[in-house]
This record gives sequence, structure tokens and C-alpha cells, in this order.
Amino acid sequence: MVSKTDETPTAVPKAAEPQRQESQQEGAVREKKESCGCGHSADMSVMNGNGAPHRAEEQNGGGDPEQSDEGNEQEVIVIQDTGFTVKIQAPGTEPFDLQVSPQEMVQEIHQVLMDREDTCHRTCFSLQLEGNVLDNFAELKSIEGLQEGSLLKVVEEPYTVREARIHVRHIRDLLKSLDPSDSYNGVDCNSLSFLSVFTEGDLGENGKRKKKGSELEQIDCTPPEHILPGSKDRPLVPLQPQNKDWKPLQCLKILTMSGWNPPPGNRKMHGDLMYLYMVTVEERHVSITASTRGFYLNQSTTYTFNPKPANPSFLSHSLVELLSQISPAFKKNFSTIQKKRVQRHPFERIATPFQVYSWTAPQVDHALDCVRAEDAYTSRLGYEEHIPGQTRDWNEELQTTRELPRKNLPERLLRERAIFKVHSDFAAAATRGSMAVIDGNVMAINPGEETRMQMFIWNNIFFSLGFDVRDHYLELGGDSAAHAAPTNDLNGVRAYGAVDVDGLYTLGTVVVDYRGYRVTAQSIIPGILEREQEQSVIYGSIDFGKTVVSHPKYLELLEKTSRPLKVQRHPVLDDKGEAVELCSSVECKGIIGNDGRHYILDLLRTFPPDLNFLPVEGEELPEESRCQGFPRQHRHRLACLRQELIEAFVEHRYLLFMKMAALQLMQQKANKESKVTAALTENGGPQAATLENKGVGDDATATANGSAPPSPMATENGECESTECSEADPKSREVVQNACKAVGSISNTSFDIRFNPDIFSPGVRFPESSSEDIHKQKQLLKDAAAFLVSCQIPSLVKDCLDHNALPMDGATLTEALHQRGINVRYLGTVLDFISKTPAKTQLDHIYRIGIYELITRSAKHFFKTYLQGVELSGLSAAVSHFLNCFLSSFTDAVPHLPADELVSKRKNRRRRNRVPGGGGGDNTAWASLTPTELWRSIVSEASSYYHFTLHCESVDQAVEKYGLQKTTLLREISIKAGIQILLKDYNFDSRHKPAFTEEDILNIFPVVKHVNPKASDAFHFFQSGQAKVQQGFLKEGCELINEALNLFNNVYGAMHVELCACLRLLARLNYIMGDYSEALSNQQKAVLMSERVLGIEHPNTIQEYMHLALYCFANGQLSTALKLLYRARYLMLQVCGEDHPEMALLDSNIGLVLHGVMEFDLSLRFLENALATNSKYHGARSLKVALSHHLVARVYESKAEFRSALQHEKEGYTIYKNQVGEAHEKTRESSEYLKYLTQQAVALQRTMNEIYKNGSSASIMPLKFTAPTMASVLEQLNIINGIIFIPLSQKDIESLKAEVQRRQQLQETMKSEEQQEESLLELEHPLTAEQERQSAPAGAEVLEQQASA
Repeated sequence: MVSKTDETPTAVPKAAEPQRQESQQEGAVREKKESCGCGHSADMSVMNGNGAPHRAEEQNGGGDPEQSDEGNEQEVIVIQDTGFTVKIQAPGTEPFDLQVSPQEMVQEIHQVLMDREDTCHRTCFSLQLEGNVLDNFAELKSIEGLQEGSLLKVVEEPYTVREARIHVRHIRDLLKSLDPSDSYNGVDCNSLSFLSVFTEGDLGENGKRKKKGSELEQIDCTPPEHILPGSKDRPLVPLQPQNKDWKPLQCLKILTMSGWNPPPGNRKMHGDLMYLYMVTVEERHVSITASTRGFYLNQSTTYTFNPKPANPSFLSHSLVELLSQISPAFKKNFSTIQKKRVQRHPFERIATPFQVYSWTAPQVDHALDCVRAEDAYTSRLGYEEHIPGQTRDWNEELQTTRELPRKNLPERLLRERAIFKVHSDFAAAATRGSMAVIDGNVMAINPGEETRMQMFIWNNIFFSLGFDVRDHYLELGGDSAAHAAPTNDLNGVRAYGAVDVDGLYTLGTVVVDYRGYRVTAQSIIPGILEREQEQSVIYGSIDFGKTVVSHPKYLELLEKTSRPLKVQRHPVLDDKGEAVELCSSVECKGIIGNDGRHYILDLLRTFPPDLNFLPVEGEELPEESRCQGFPRQHRHRLACLRQELIEAFVEHRYLLFMKMAALQLMQQKANKESKVTAALTENGGPQAATLENKGVGDDATATANGSAPPSPMATENGECESTECSEADPKSREVVQNACKAVGSISNTSFDIRFNPDIFSPGVRFPESSSEDIHKQKQLLKDAAAFLVSCQIPSLVKDCLDHNALPMDGATLTEALHQRGINVRYLGTVLDFISKTPAKTQLDHIYRIGIYELITRSAKHFFKTYLQGVELSGLSAAVSHFLNCFLSSFTDAVPHLPADELVSKRKNRRRRNRVPGGGGGDNTAWASLTPTELWRSIVSEASSYYHFTLHCESVDQAVEKYGLQKTTLLREISIKAGIQILLKDYNFDSRHKPAFTEEDILNIFPVVKHVNPKASDAFHFFQSGQAKVQQGFLKEGCELINEALNLFNNVYGAMHVELCACLRLLARLNYIMGDYSEALSNQQKAVLMSERVLGIEHPNTIQEYMHLALYCFANGQLSTALKLLYRARYLMLQVCGEDHPEMALLDSNIGLVLHGVMEFDLSLRFLENALATNSKYHGARSLKVALSHHLVARVYESKAEFRSALQHEKEGYTIYKNQVGEAHEKTRESSEYLKYLTQQAVALQRTMNEIYKNGSSASIMPLKFTAPTMASVLEQLNIINGIIFIPLSQKDIESLKAEVQRRQQLQETMKSEEQQEESLLELEHPLTAEQERQSAPAGAEVLEQQASA
């Protein structure tokens, strides 16, 4: 069944009709599952058999603690009853069966029928059961008499104007269904996917048809020239190969609304609804009337109106039936298009949750399209065709979905799904609104003010520009601060949203960068527009701390967030000098809306300031920061630490606290040894020591050091009450106090670190009484800043050296920095650190990506202000001129001034400054930019913002000095600045003409930042599944991950990054468990999803392609495997060039497959390149290099060049001998292979001597030349891709499980002993799941470790 998710309308306002909503959403569980989720049939219960989910729930405390386990088990089953089959009878077709589920709504059957090939042209119909019309919004289970085998009739209904328009729109969508132009233009959540070009259709079906052995001969293995190792050519055109399905089949020349609309009164009374005008492929011009009974030909022409039916009139209920009768070409081509549409993988056409933009596009012809034109000029605000008579009240929707109940799993799924849906709709609407605002199509609410101060309201969303209006940010850095504030605020909204406290509300927030402007889009607090701000703010400050107010309800709500967000409750002084309690920064404002909800906004200082970039008079940073040149001056004073850094810092302090306490306790123990009979066992170092603390605090309950609930003794925020302390030994209490003091805990009796975000805020004053506390807080902030420089940056670099972090482009590098809490403004520091590292060459790839990022970000900063001075008519000329200055070797880039097209005789300068922020004056200032000036600006920006010195004055020097490639620079700047360019091969290096002309700039896209709501339950299942796999329980792991897939599907719909990760892991498990075809099908979905959601050349997509190639090879589809690997190599060359450790893996894969198809010379080129790359990045003595040597030796052996083979195998043998010793099986294998090679070499030499001696009469021994078997190639492929199969008998498996359990018990007993020791320390600080996950090895790797053990 095809998926129905792509066009399910938001049928009802979310808040208004919760019951309908609920059923609709529950029904969708089945629809998604059956169509794509994980290939199970619909009637399979979610439980996958043996109660796995309930285990997961226990394991990670997902369920409510009060509920019994049975409750949890029940919870999961509830989502889905078994499905049943109904028969559907549509006019003019045979009845067919359809599998449905009781939770589904009738409307979803409508969607299926509108998608099926044989019924897709119907839109206006009802479903009838025994003559009774079914209600669209009824759930199937509530319909009497509907059961297995019931017959539903499709009955044509009369049209209304709305239905007729929906019909025309639907037909147009069907005609366009194969046309990629929406994906290139970035509209309606369409995006590109090219996998099917390389797999030639769907992998699953071909897999069974292909014969394994006989196809070796026909494979053409030669890669295109530009993919071969060492090629310097980087063509852009293959980035988007032309899909042959996209050659548009023309069904109609023109379909458009007629100029005779709307029908005059007398025709209305004959049932005319509207008129259409068409030109068929056969050049027949027709006028068509849409009436209540259907569509028919009338006698009007372009200039005369005659609404009478033509003869014959061909009255048909559907437009398709009418056109099929009058145009044979339409009939033929329409059915071809529908066949192709239905054959495409559902993932190629489902809409993505957030829009993905492509930075390149081919020249697409602009076709006549009435629906598109209508959408552009009727203000289609927020999909009001689905919601009768109103625009959407975004704030109400966002807040109501938050208020949905969340006691059990189905409720949480419904809630998270609703939250996610509203967020993605809001992000789309906010993006459209922001673009409309900047393009000047929205009227300001304060039109009299200067343009940069204007504010806008459109579709119930409030828009403001990122400029410092009314000197609001004067002390903080003016416009720079105003530009940084929205992203800080968004991070705050994200953090508070994740804590999810009942009763505390944040605004929907989206930040959009478009055409050089930053727009903040926010939902509107009810009633805020009628009041002055001073009256409505009842908590916080509107003037950065001069006047401050507080409110008990806000304190109570914010107190709940203070622990997870590490925000300390603190007093500040207001203008009268009185102390006011706050539990957030002073800028955070609390406003009670007219709906009675407590909103918080302006969360830009949720996290504490970063002192490395905030020089303060009279304060000195710790030595670690000072020696690296901190504190440094920054553009603005809003530089904050990231949430990830705070988490890591607190974690680090916690470990410190434990060590100190344990050490002191041990010293005390040693002193008391004589008096108290306490056994002290020391197994090296304070952490390992287990203290069996008899009699000292036997009855002291340990607070939750794991994830158990805190003991009743511990109060709310982790301080223990005095009774507890008095029972415990005063000495141990003193130990805890000392440790607390040393790590800067805010409590004396337990570990609890929180930050005061107002420290060092200009204008904020603190009461005298809290001076000691403030001093402690200042010290804590300095320590955190030093921790970033002295721990986090080195640990990032170490991870890169160990290849635990493998960024490939700017985005993945930024992600790696952010995961460790390092802001991008530290990029220069990170690069300096790398250049001082002894193993610098092994970090070449990271250094180079860092330089790319530094240059393109500096260029983007310049580009932002450059664009603000350009008026709309000069945009493409200005952008192409900028790119020429940035990338072209042509030294005197001369811009094309836009005066070419239309020259006005009268210079009309009056209406010049209507674009926001575009002041008066001459708007062609951009034209005077020169390459030298631009590169000078980039170098100075890199120095002033990133504190890094670039040694280059032009693009060619940069390329030369840092080993960059221009296509990568182009990709990075286009993605960051939202530029879309024409897909063609640019000649950057010509010194005679510029690389870009204005025709090459196709579009400017917005760059959008928004909150990503998470599916929490699904994520828990996913984590439990990963944990199971790591313990070696593959089957259970597989079930849990399948479960996670269903839940992700439930919340996110069929397309999402997290689903992608799920599918990849599932495919890998299928593969390890020997189910190759299932692995192939899951991995194919993962690739399609990665292309659609992340982009066709995102590093993640490249890796998915590599995995898919492996599974294709295992399924015997060799030519497909090669095509996929070549595609991956091409993309990787575009994204980061050839010099990258991941390239070695890719080349080894390609070399092995080529070896398998007997292309020895080609294979050698790739394998020797892999060997060189591995030696560079892993060191010449690493096991990876030994393996590379072995692979090269095997190919030389196949070529009968034994001397070279021996040479390489010896190298490999030496490495194995030195690294793992003589006795290791790898060393033994290598030595066996060496003996075999030597024999072969000797045999060959004998034969040659024989020939020399006896000439043609020589008796030649037949030599054994081995063509590699597919199995041996696959074995090597598995090894290099880190997959190891353990051939185990059932007995082995049992003993392995027993061993794993034994180890777990051992760990648990050790843990309980440690906990006894810690019961002295009243603690409560669970280790975050994140870190446990990082410390555990990933999935299949455990198997490797066990195998090597």
C-alpha cells in the first residue's frame, strides 16, 4: 500500500476538536507502519511478541513509577488493535481489498483512494456502507456493521466551488507528481533524492531477479575520470544526475482558470461553479465549465462568452475522464505518469517535516501553472483551506498541545506528535512570513518609523528585525548584540522546552536569516498588544536590571527548572535598593497572558556568561585561560556558555567531588584503624577502593547516585536535612563539607552546582548579604571558562586523533564542537591548538575543515552587510559579483550593473528606502567591491572575531597555502548564506573572465533556526536497544529498535533524522544476523531518508551510501554496489576532498569490489591510495595499515606479481608482530600467507627458467592463479567496515550469555560496595545517560572486542 502521509490535511483545528484529533493521530500509527515504518504487516501488534517494550520501560524508568509493570505492558498494546480487510467498490473499477485498522478514520481511506493508481482522479465522493454515508471524521471501530469483508461503495457527490477547486488542484498535483521543480525551488517540503538513479529503481525487487555468477562479464566497472584517485578535476554537474523519469511527459499544454470567472448570477443558478481554459497536446483549445454535476465542454472562446454546453459536451464527474475523451495524448501520458508515480518509493515523495533547500539546481523551465499563480497572489496564510473561516492561532495551538495529558504511553505519543506537527507547521509559516517581510510584501505595524525599527504581524506571528532599536542593546554591543540575541533566546526556549514544566510557557520562536537580514518570528501572547510592556511584565526587568520585579508563582515555576538547567536562585537590588528574589536572569520576563497562562520570554541569558570573551575590570581569569590569551574582546557582551558545556563541567566537578571525599575518608579510616574494626581493601587508587564502612553510618541511606528516586531524607534540591547529618559521623560530615567547598557546590551538605546567570551583567547589583555567595559564583564562572579551554578543546582534538569524531564538512565540525560545549567563536583557538599538537599531520583533515569554516564564516559576516545595501533588482548581479571576488582567479571582477535590462530616463530616486534597513543613498555601493578588498576583510574578520591569523591575500593563495578546493568553498558559502546557483561546471581559475555571471544565481533561500521537539519514549527504546546490542543480545536489541522505529514514526511521521539513525542500526543488525535482504531494504530507506532530510551530499548521506553498497554486494548486486561506492566517492570529493581518513575506508571498499570483479589495475589504484591515507592518519604502524598492506598484496598475487605482493605482506607481518605479538592469529595468518606467496613465486621463477632454457619445448607446470571468491571479498569487506561475524554454535552462545551475565553481576556487586562507601556522602547526581552512552562502545564493535578476545 502506498503511504498516505504525504497529503493528510490538518483536517481540524488542533485545540478545537481534541477527540477527532486523537483518533486521526492514532489511526496514523497504522498507516505509517504499514506503508514504510519497518515492513511489518499492519496487524502485527506493536509488542513484537515477548514483552520487550515493557522491559525497556523499566530499564530506563520511562513509565510512571506508580504504574505497575502490567500497566506498562498494557500501555504499549493499546496503540494498535488487529486490523481487518474491507472491500472497496469504485465506479468503473473492479472491487479491491484494503487492509484497515479500527483506530483509523474514514478520511484516511479517502486519502488512500486519492493516491491509488486506479482511483486517484476522484476527490469528491463519499463512502457508503449498505446505503448509509460514513462520517469522514468517524473512527472505523465506531461504525455499526463494519467488519471483516464489508463492502464500501464509492459514491460520486455533487461539487461545490471549494470541492471543484480542490479537484483541479489535485489533478494538477498528479500531473506534476514526477516533476522535481518544487524540490529545486524549496517549496511545500519537497526535497531531492537521487538514489533511484544509481539503483535503477527499487533494490528489493531487482535483487531476486539478478543471477549471481553470470553477471560478472557484463559489469562496466570503469569509474568516470574525475572519481579516480589523484584527479584534481571537481565537476559540479554529476552532483544532480538527470533522472530519466523527470523528462516531463506532457499531458496538457495549458490548464488555467478562465478569464470568464466567476460565473454571472444567471449561470450560477444553472449550477456553474467556475470556468477553466485548456490547450491539449494536439493544440485543441477548449473551455470547460465546472458545475455541480461535474465537468463539461462549453462554447466560450477567448473573446466571446457562451456558457451553453458544446455538442457533445462529454459531461464527466472527473476532469481526467473528460480530458481522456478529448485528447488521446492526455489519456496515454496520464496513465504512464501515474504508473511511474506509484512505482516510486514512498520515501521519495512524502513531505519532509522541515524544508530542505538545495544549493544547486539545473535550469528548469518555468511552466504555466494556475494553482501556483493563485497561491502566490491569494494570501494563502496558514492553510486556511483546511480550517473553516479563520487563520491559525499559533500561540493557542502551541500551548494547547503542551497541555495535553502525558500519563501513559499512548497519551505521551499523542502529545509529542501534536507538539511536533504544530512546530513544523509554525516553522514553515514563520519562514514564509519572514521572507514576505524582507521582500517588502507585509505592511509594518509602525509604518511611520525608520525601516530598521519596523515590526510586523502576519498570520498571527510577530516579526522583528535583528537591529538595535532604541539603543536597547547599547551597553551590550549595539547591532552585534541585537544580532546575537535571537539565537541565544532560541537556545533558551529550547532548554526550557526540554525541561517541560507544567504551567510554564514559552513562545514559539523561529530565527530566519534572509537576504542579509535576521528576522525573529514569535507567536503572540494573548493581550500583549493591547497593553504597555511596563504594565504587563510582573517578573524580571525590562531595562536590564534597573527596575526589577518578582512574583511568587513565577518563582515557584522557575524553581522547578533551576536544577535541570543549573540556574541558581538569587537576590538582586532594584532601583530603590531593595532585594528582589529571582530564579533566572534579570532579562527573563514573566507575563501573564489574557488566557491566564504564565509566559516567560527574552531567555537570552538562560546560560551564564563566557568570561573568556568578556573582559571585566579587576577580575583575573585562571592560568589555563590566561596563557592562551584570554580574556579576549568580543563584538558583544552576550557571549554565553553552551548548555552542553555546563553539563560537562558539572559532571567533571562531580567526579572531582567523589575523588576528594573518598580520599579524605580513606585518610580518616587509616587514622581510626586501631579503634574501629573496619576492613579496608585497597585495589589501587582512591576510586577503586571499596570501603566497607561498618558501624559508621550503617543506617544512613544513600541518595540516588544511580537513577533511583532520591531518598526521602534528601530534600528537594539535594540538601540533606540536619537529622540525617547528626546521625552520621561528624567527621564524615566534615569530609563532605570540605569536598563541597572545594568544588564550589552551593550547598554544604550535598553536591549541587548551579550558576547565577546575572554575574557580570552590566547594571545588575547584588545585596551586601550575598557578597560571599557572589564571590563563589564568580570563581565558578572562571573555572568553567578555564575548563572549556583546558579540558574540552583538548578532548575534542583527542577524539579527532582517535577518529571518534570524524567531521567531513563545516556543519559536522560545528556539531562536534557543540556536542562538547565549545562555541564556534573558539574555532581559532581550536586551530591554534591543533597546529601545536605533535601529531599535527594526523589532524590535517580537521585543520583544513576548520580553515574552510573560518574563511566561509568570515565571508558570510561580510556578505550579510554587503547584501543589505542591495536593492531587489540588483540582487543576482550583486551575489554573482560577490562570488567572483570570493572565488574567481580573475583579478578585476567587474560587476554587471542591473541598468542593462531597463533604463529609466528619469532618475526616480524617491522610493528608494522601502526595503527594511536599506537606507537612502546610492545603492550600487556593492559594485565597487574588489577581490583584494574582500579578502582583506576576510582576513581581518578572522583575526578580530576568531583571533586567528590567515596568511593569504587572495583565494588562490588560500588554496595554495591551506590545500583547499574552490568547489568546497563554494558549497560552504552557498549553504551558509542561502545562495542557490546554477548547476554547471565553473571555471574558477580563468584569469581572463569571471567565473560567475548574474544568470548563474538562481535564488536566495532563508537559513532557518528553530526548536526540534523530541520523541522521548521512542528515544528511550532506541537507547535500550543500543544497550542490548552492546551486551550481545542482538535479537532483543533488534526488537527494541523496531519498537523505537514505530514510536518515532508515530511522533515524527515517516521522515526524520532520528528515524534514519534507527533504520541504519536496524539494517546493520539484520546484516550481522544474516538477513541480507532485510538489511538491504532498511538501508535503502535510510539512504532515501538521509538524502531527503539532510541533503543529497550531507556527510551522513555519504556514509549511508557506503553501508548500502556493502549490503548490495552481499546480495550479489555487484554493479549497483560499485555505482553506489562511486557516488559516495564523488560526493566526498566535493564535500572535503581526497585527503580524509574516511576516504581510506571508501577506497578500500571500492578496491575490494573491483578486485572481486577482476579489475586488478583499477583495484590497485584505489587500494594503494587507501594505504597511503591510512598510513598518514593512523600512523605507519597501525593495524589498519597492516590490513591495507594485506589487501594490496592479495591483488598483486592475483596479477601474479609475487615480488610486490611479498613486499607488502612482509610490511603487514612486521606490523602485526610488533603490535600483537607472534602468537596472535593475525600474525599467524600473515605468516602462512607469506609462505604461500613464496612458494608461488618460486614456482613461477622455475617455470620462467625452464622456458629460457628449453625454449618452446619446455614442459610448463600449470600455475595456480586464484581469482578471489565472492565470499572471500565479502569477508574482507566486513572486516574493513568493522563488522565481525562470530560463527558460534548454540552452546557457545549460551556460554557467552552466561559470561556476559556473570560480568554484569560482578559489576553490580562492585557497584553496591561502592554505593555503601558513598552512603556516607549524601549525594544525588546521576550520571547522564549521554555520557554512559559515549563511554560504551557502539553496537557491532562489542562483537569485535569479544571476537578478538
